[in-house]
Amino acid sequence: MRTLILIAVLTAALAAPALADTYPVNGRFGVVSSFTDKPVDCAGKRVIAFNGNQRTDSKGGVPAYRNRTVTAAGAATWRVTDIITTGQIANANANYTLHARDGDHLEMNQHPGGALKLQRCQ
Repeated sequence: MRTLILIAVLTAALAAPALADTYPVNGRFGVVSSFTDKPVDCAGKRVIAFNGNQRTDSKGGVPAYRNRTVTAAGAATWRVTDIITTGQIANANANYTLHARDGDHLEMNQHPGGALKLQRCQ
């Protein structure tokens, strides 16, 4: 009986990373001061990329995040919680609101950290 419980706990622990939500957007977005009509040239810019349940940040304090939850908060708006794990930090949360103005323009309001305007890269 004890072995059965141990196997069940280990199976649940191994499956935990698979339970993460995926981001509601996908692709590479450059941080801009104002939006334009065309995709932005991201060479030399801070780039935030959303890919499945992972997010990367080229010039942020943490290079990679894994999504924990995505909750709808209105029309094309989501409350997002990411997990941060680095060599010094283990399983900390990053919370923010993500709003898609359209398929090429996002607003990311970090709590704390402020707002970023993101435009799809060329």
